[in-house]
Amino acid sequence: MLKFIHLTDTHLIAAGRALYGIDPAWRLRQAIESINREQPDAAFVIVTGDLAHWGEPAAYEALREELARLTMPVRLLIGNHDDRGHFLRAFADTPTIEGGYLQYAFTAGGIHHVVLDSNEPGVAWGQFCAARARWLDRELAASGDLPVHLFIHHPPFAVGIGAMDRISLREPGPLREVLMAHRGRVRHLFFGHLHRPLAGSWLGIPVSTVRGTNHQVALHLGDTERIGGSFEPPQYAVVLADHEQTIVHLHDFADSSVRFPL
Repeated sequence: MLKFIHLTDTHLIAAGRALYGIDPAWRLRQAIESINREQPDAAFVIVTGDLAHWGEPAAYEALREELARLTMPVRLLIGNHDDRGHFLRAFADTPTIEGGYLQYAFTAGGIHHVVLDSNEPGVAWGQFCAARARWLDRELAASGDLPVHLFIHHPPFAVGIGAMDRISLREPGPLREVLMAHRGRVRHLFFGHLHRPLAGSWLGIPVSTVRGTNHQVALHLGDTERIGGSFEPPQYAVVLADHEQTIVHLHDFADSSVRFPL
């Protein structure tokens, strides 16, 4: 069975600085230490965007240094807080498609994993244009009958937190159209952006996300003008998958509560 780690929204800044009173690099380091110690057999780690908070070059340098501590490969995608150009200068081996979008795919454990780019420079919400959709359609068609995992930053659906729904994926029609044609093979959609644990389905496709590593979005269902923040415990997901199932465990890696036999 394939095991991998879903991590999201690391929001790194230049080394030695704090964000909302916390050093994001220190929080990411806690996650990496937990992954190396508790999940050493994971095939890879994937981070679903908002790698940096302000997108400055120094943040990606700090990110590269922290991720080098991982004992397994790491896969990255970008979110609305990221700068595509600065990211690519720091992680030059990340594949791109026509238009410079960071979209690529890889196969592991008999599952085709497809990474999507929903970044739109200058705005907080996401976009998935016709060019990105055409690439996805071709990639899914070329991957035969393998089951598929998708990874994107912005959720292409509303979650009921109004302030976040206003900055989700705008005009998800191109993505929806492609997935409707292939959804029998799409096993799961993993996303970021929300800074909250959430699971459900969209178009009949199971979806999930986890809390970020630095700060969270408070749970307030309904419409509010501003996004509420919180310091709920950070998480990563441990995913177990084979040709029959995809199981997602949520791990509060910084939890220090007592463990005891039941």
